[in-house]
Parts: sequence; C-alpha cells; structure tokens
Amino acid sequence: MDAHPDTDRTDPARTETLEARLAALEEGLTATQQRLATAEAAQGRAADELAVLRIVAAYSPRVDSGDAEGVAGLWTEDGVYDVDTGVLEGHQGLADMVRGDAHQGLIAHGCGHVPGLPVVLLDGDRAVATGYTQLVVRSSRPGRYSVLRVTANRWELERRGPVEAPDRGWRVVLRTARAVTDDGEGRALLGRSSDG
Repeated sequence: MDAHPDTDRTDPARTETLEARLAALEEGLTATQQRLATAEAAQGRAADELAVLRIVAAYSPRVDSGDAEGVAGLWTEDGVYDVDTGVLEGHQGLADMVRGDAHQGLIAHGCGHVPGLPVVLLDGDRAVATGYTQLVVRSSRPGRYSVLRVTANRWELERRGPVEAPDRGWRVVLRTARAVTDDGEGRALLGRSSDG
C-alpha cells in the first residue's frame, strides 16, 4: 500500500514546500534579530545620553547646596575644571572650590547655577556636552534676583565604570567654562557644539 501524500516525508514537492517555509522562517528570524540588535543599540545610546545629561544636571544642585564630595564625584579622580577664573584639578581641587570662602559666600547669600539643556554628542565611551549656565544671585532688593554671569560650558566625559551602573560609568574628564563676553572665548566654545 502506498503512503498517504500528507504523511510521506519523501515526497519531493512536500519537502520543497517545507524547505521554502523553513527558509522564510529563518529569514524572518534573522531580520527580527537585526531589528532587535538595532533597537538595543539605539536604547544604549539613549541611555548613555540620559546618563550624561543627568551628570551635567547634577552639578548645579550639588554645587549650590555645598556638596563638595558630590561635586567632586562627578569628575574622574584626575579630572579638570578649567574655568576662566582658574583651573581646578582632581577631586581635591573641586572640593576645595566648593568649600572655599568665595563659593560659600555666594550660596550663603543665595545663588543658583541654572543650566540650559546642552547638546550631547556620543562617540563610544566618550561624550561631549555643550551648553550654557547662568549664575543667578539674590539681589539686595527683597525678592529680586540678578544674572551675575552667563557661561558657555563644554563638558568632556568618558565611561570609566561599568555600563550596568545607574550612571552607566560616565565621569567628567574636563569641563571648560568661559563667560559669554566681548572677548569671544565663550562664543568660540559654543561654536564647538558640533565637535565630538
């Protein structure tokens, strides 16, 4: 007795149909895996950009509350803050600035380092964020505040820790800050916002 065509595994037409279905499924699986890999890479870039934004944003509340260790912890151990009023090197230099009389006088009087949303550029384990900060201080007139300065900032960061960490391992290596004045240094710094 001949085998039924639906159960005959040696039927060439059926084998060809099954192989075509299998090939189509494998092609679909490959395409799905590629889309998943692309989505995971995009998610990783978005998570890195958010982590960089959080580090840059964390500076203001930490410095305005006098959290010297918190400010220093945003930088690498050998990190540098190059501001037009001086260069601060390493965690100790940053912490000393926060604890210093000039800064303590500002925060005791009432001030806020108000950041703008920076432009973030990612390149693997390196990132650059460029934007503005306004230093707003309480006026001698009750209830009034004045902008003391507008500063152009370029934050250069590197991933120095595990990507699984909440901050994804990002730390500031160099922050360059220049007042936006007629000397053009601040504008020049902002002009590098598209440079990685």
